[in-house]
This record gives sequence, structure tokens and C-alpha cells, in this order.
Amino acid sequence: MLILLAWGVLALLILVITGIGSMLWWSLPPARMELRIAGLSAPANIDFDTHAIPRIQAQNAVDAMAALGFLHARDRMFQLDLMRRAASGRLSEIFGGETLSLDRQMRTLGLAQAAQTDFSALSLETRILMDAYARGVNSWIDLRGRVAAPEFIWLGAPEHWQPWHSLLWGKTMGMWLSENWRTELSRLALDGMLPRERIDELWPPATPDHRPDRTTYGAVTPEQSAVARALLAALPMIPGHAPTASNEWAVDARHSQTGAPLLAGDPHLAYSAPGIWYLARIETPAQVLVGATAPGVPAMVIGHNGVIAWTFTTTAADVQDVFIETEIDANTYQTPDGPRPYLVREEVIRVRGQADEILRVRTTRHGPVISDIMARDGTRQGPVLAVAMANLLPGDRSADGLLALNAAQTVEEAGAAAPLISATVQNLLVADRAHIGLFVTGRVPVRRAGDGSRPVAGADGRHDWIGWASGSELPHYIDPPSGRLVNANERIAPENYPVFLGRDWFGDWRARRIHTLLNARNTHGLDDFVRMQVDTTSNFAQQLLPVLRTMPAPRGLAGVAFTLLANWDGAMAMDRPQPLIFNAWMRRFRRLVLEAAKIPTNVVSPASEFLAFVLSPAGAHWLNNDRDGLLAHALEQAVAELAVQYGTDPASWRWGTAHPSVFAHPFLRHIPGLAWLSTVRIASPGDASTINRATPAGDSFEAVHGAGYRGVYDLANLERSRFMIAPGQSGHWLRHHAGDLAPLWRDGQMLELGARAAGTPATLRLTP
Repeated sequence: MLILLAWGVLALLILVITGIGSMLWWSLPPARMELRIAGLSAPANIDFDTHAIPRIQAQNAVDAMAALGFLHARDRMFQLDLMRRAASGRLSEIFGGETLSLDRQMRTLGLAQAAQTDFSALSLETRILMDAYARGVNSWIDLRGRVAAPEFIWLGAPEHWQPWHSLLWGKTMGMWLSENWRTELSRLALDGMLPRERIDELWPPATPDHRPDRTTYGAVTPEQSAVARALLAALPMIPGHAPTASNEWAVDARHSQTGAPLLAGDPHLAYSAPGIWYLARIETPAQVLVGATAPGVPAMVIGHNGVIAWTFTTTAADVQDVFIETEIDANTYQTPDGPRPYLVREEVIRVRGQADEILRVRTTRHGPVISDIMARDGTRQGPVLAVAMANLLPGDRSADGLLALNAAQTVEEAGAAAPLISATVQNLLVADRAHIGLFVTGRVPVRRAGDGSRPVAGADGRHDWIGWASGSELPHYIDPPSGRLVNANERIAPENYPVFLGRDWFGDWRARRIHTLLNARNTHGLDDFVRMQVDTTSNFAQQLLPVLRTMPAPRGLAGVAFTLLANWDGAMAMDRPQPLIFNAWMRRFRRLVLEAAKIPTNVVSPASEFLAFVLSPAGAHWLNNDRDGLLAHALEQAVAELAVQYGTDPASWRWGTAHPSVFAHPFLRHIPGLAWLSTVRIASPGDASTINRATPAGDSFEAVHGAGYRGVYDLANLERSRFMIAPGQSGHWLRHHAGDLAPLWRDGQMLELGARAAGTPATLRLTP
């Protein structure tokens, strides 16, 4: 009997494994197929190169977007579904209680409601293209159902894509690319723990003209600081999330070896498997579009259209403010015109394996009450914090603007599209055959008073937003006398610019290095720009090393490591020990400085600009007149930790060993046995301060943030332009193309996506 039972269990196990294996096999996209898609006006042909990068040939833009939607679903369906779930606050439906905090945040902010409102106000042409894209996505869902991607074998078939879902990508980017509201909460949380001038030094201003005349802030109560600390603890930490950044630069024909402008761009975002970007070439009789698309978006986000080329960096403009509302009772708050009731809605969050959660969301005239995130029923006692976000207010026409940019034929036409791209404020760098230009996109709030750096009282209206600055009111440059345009997230506005854009800016480490390389020679070629994008020399390290070398050499293993830095040039090369020693030392030094000031690390994690400040004469007061002692203690601790991991010979340590770029699957990374199968890891150079940005995670040196896409464009012949993404085109972790581009990307190689030979056979054919 026991033998029969054992054989029965074994047979059942074999059937289960065979069934799962069969479904995994069926989830692989077919090499060749023909499919009917409703609404196509003519057949669309698709062929792929050796890296699975598609060329779409369609008779018009509408058919091309349907084909793009089909391809995004075919290769990235789980990514599409995950993006819309995250933005809509629906992750807990598949992940259970672990994602409830993120769902509460997204439901409170109301990204989905904002997207639906904005969709109805878009132009008819844009809505037609978004509808075509949705039809393409849904064709794949209808064809494959539960095997639309391997993840759905466990989760069930995905829902149909709605046209307005495509706006969620921009809403999400707008929130992550401007996180001033969290910085405001950090300042409020620290109020009372440190003098305000010390709090401000944690975010050193780029220049001293940060409009102190407009920073009029009253006293903060201990209760307000306490709720800010509690809220920061309650807000979810996004895996791999890091301060966003990017590089872009262009030279005009005078400084180009090709006779026309050259342009380069590489946006820096969190690494993931699959990556954020999807390369494509789209051809219609009227136009060609080549470059980086984003699953969910029916447009070319970054690339060229055969006439102009464009790219983006984050402006870091302050387009979010936190208001401390005066609550009268649980249903009413104070305004300049008297009491006003909260707008209240209930959100039902479905939780896998648990009972539904009812979230009561209150909204003031400024925006949603974020302090209620900590109280699901909306009855939390204490200070009320509401947040205003520009990209959640009506009037976001980013989809119209992006499509206008795709169609632009000159730098000036691209500049005219810039004000419409308001989901996120960006630095749009554009080049055509004869000109280069840089435009700040979107809209920036005009405040009645204040600089937006701290939460302010909401009842009196003194700090309200009273309008918008956009278009020509924002910084813009066309054909500067230098013949060069550069931005790497440093401050874009000159001192005393009439429109106040914000106080908190990225440091200029990368920008200074780009300028150094551009100024090293009068003219540049395409290969020069390719090499620049993977440059690993750190201006931050070069600035700090002379200061660090003045301290007395410590003894023991720390002294050996210290000696290795003596002649180091600041290059974050993966075959050297110095980058590991330097980064570990500065990380430990920052921690000791914060501990000495009794600053909680979960409230603020200052950037490299703060370290440069405290090691300068102006910031010496942070070190209690013991700079060398604190530095020596930090180095000793850092080296001791490294020795445990990498041995007691610092000369044998290697940055690449400790600092792989890690592209992890957002779902499978948590499943034992499948995490290794779906994760791409590759030893990498660079760090957070280099042009080749590879930002380490907070608790390790693994790089989790950097240039997932690189593009270099030759306006003399855009077919010579070059492209690269990481880790690969496919989101199917059993396909070779899920990670085949990672080694090329790491080594600075790029691909051409030019016209293919006539008669190249189509492997996919979409028909009406």
C-alpha cells in the first residue's frame, strides 16, 4: 500500500512539473507568426535583429502604435501589468500584504484618477494612437491569456489594457523624478533636533542665492516633527530606488568631425530585469522613429525621427509642496475663506490571501492628506499634512507633447512641444542638422511666498501656488556661443533667474567631468561621445583626495589601504582596489558624522555634496575639531569590514567584485530557486559620481541605479547613431535575450539600428 502511495505521489509530482514546464514553454513568444489585430488598416511587418530589436513597418502611425503595443505585450507583458498595478495601488492583489504600504500611498495620491481625468482632455489624434496601442497589447493577451508571460502562470491571466493606462507611466515618472516632498518631510522631521541652519547644510545649495528673502517659515511644533518622522517610516522604500539622474550633452557643427551636431544622452534610473527601456525602429511612409521606447507608452520616448534627435535629464525643479493644514474636526479644515469640508473617497484595496482593506482618503484644496497613510480609516489624530504635486493637477498634456516631439522637424518645433510635457519637469536637449537647443519642459508652480524647501501652513494661503511658469519663462538655450550644451542634473537656472525653480540641486561632479572632456579637444567624433558615456573618473574623489591625504597615515591594515590611495587618480575602475576603499571609507565617515549629530539615518541620507561640505573649512563645525580622528576611525572600521569579506590584502581587492550591476526581477527576486534564474549580475566600473553612473545600494556596494539606456546621435547621418540598453530586450527570463546585452553595455559597446536591407523577411505579420 505504501509503495503504491509513493508511486502515486511521484506520478502526481511528475504531472505537475510537466504541466508547469509545458506552460513555461508555451509562454515563450513564437519565432514566427501571423496574427489578426482588429482596427489595422493594412498589414504591418516586423523583423528582428540578432539581439531581438524589432523593426516595425506599417502604413501609418496608428497601425505602427498597434504593432508597438503588441511587441511590448509579447516581450514585456508582466512589466506592463506591474507598472499599471504599482501606479494604481493594486500590487497587493497579487503580492499580498507586503505591498500594502505602497498601495496605500498610490491610492492616497490618486495617480489613476489623475490619469483618467487627463486622458479625456487629450487631443483626438493622441487618443486614437493610445487606443491603437491598447488594441495591440490586448491582441497578445487574447492570444495567450495565462501564458502571456511566465509570471501569469502563477498569477492568472492579465486584465485588458485600457488606453488611459498608458498615462500611468508618466505619472509614476513625475513622482519619482521629483521627490522634494520627501525632502520637505525630512527637514520637518529634523526640526527641533538640529538648528535650521544645520538642517539646511545637509542639502548644501548649489549656489548661495537660494532666495532667502522668500523663505518665511514659522515655528514648528514637536507634534508636527513627530508626524513627519512617523510618515517617513511608513512610506514604502522602493527596491533599487535611488536619487534620479542623467547625462546629456551636444556640440554644434563647429565642434563636430561629421559636419553636423552630435548629441549624447543616458538617463539614469533604477536597474531591473527587464530594464525600463525597449529598443525599436518604427518605419512608416511618413516617418522613421528609432531609439528607446518604454513599455506602456505609445511613442518614442528618447531617440531620433530621421531629422532631429532628443534626450532628457531631470531638472530637479521643485514641483511638490507639503502643507500643514489646520484641522477643525475630522471632516473640516481651515482655509483663508473659512472652514471647508475635506473631499472624501473610499478606496477598496484587495489583498491576496487577506480580507479587503478599506482606505479612507481625504483631500484638501492643496491635495491629498498624506498623513492619513498611517491610518487606514482616516481618523488619525494629530497634525494634518497634505501634498500638492504638479503632475497630479489637471492639465497634464504630456502625451500630446511627446507625440508632438516625435513629429518635430526642427529644434524650434521641439521647443514648442516642451511646455506640453508636464508629467515631469525635464531638461530636453535637441539637435537638428544645423542647431542645438535645450528647453525645460512642463510647468513650475509660482508660489506666493517661500522657496518650497519646508512644509508650510496651509490655512492662511500665504504659501499657496498662484500660477504656473512654462515655455519661454523657463530656462532655454539655442545655439550658445560656446557651441556646447551640457546638463548632468546640475542647476539649470543662472543666479537670480526671474522664475524660482527650487533650492535643492544635484552636485556638478558629472557635469564638470563632461566639460573637461569636451574642452580637451576642439572637435569630436561619434566614437569620442561613446567613450565619454563610459568614463569612470570621479571629480568627487579627485576633490576629496587632497584633503584626505593630509591626515596622518593610520597603522595596521588601515594604513596599507591608505597608502594605496596615495597616487590614485580617482578612476572608478573595476580592476582596482582604490574605488572600494574610497567608497567604503566615505560611507562609514558619513555614518559617523550623522551619528555624532544624533541624526536618524532613516530620516535623511545626505549625498556626496554634504561630505564635500563637511570636509571644507565652511563645514568643519560638523567634525567637532577632530577631522583627522574621525576620518581615521572611519577608515579603520571600513577596512576591517572589507577584510572580513575580501581578505587581509587590500591590494588584492577589486571594485568589480564588490560592485556588480544587479538587474533583479521585481517578483521572482523574492522566490528561492528562481531569483538566480531571473537576475542578471555583471561586474561593473563607475559609481554615483562618475559619468558612467553606477550607484551602489544603501546597504551594499551592488550597483542598482544607472544608465539603463545610452544613445549617441550623428545629425549628419542619423542612421549612424548608436544605441544600447541593459540587460536585454526580453522580459522572459528563460530567453537568451533577457540578458544578452549586459556585457556589451558594461563594456561600452553600442549598436546601430539603421535601415535594413530591402527584402529582409518579416518574422511577425500583423493583419487587419
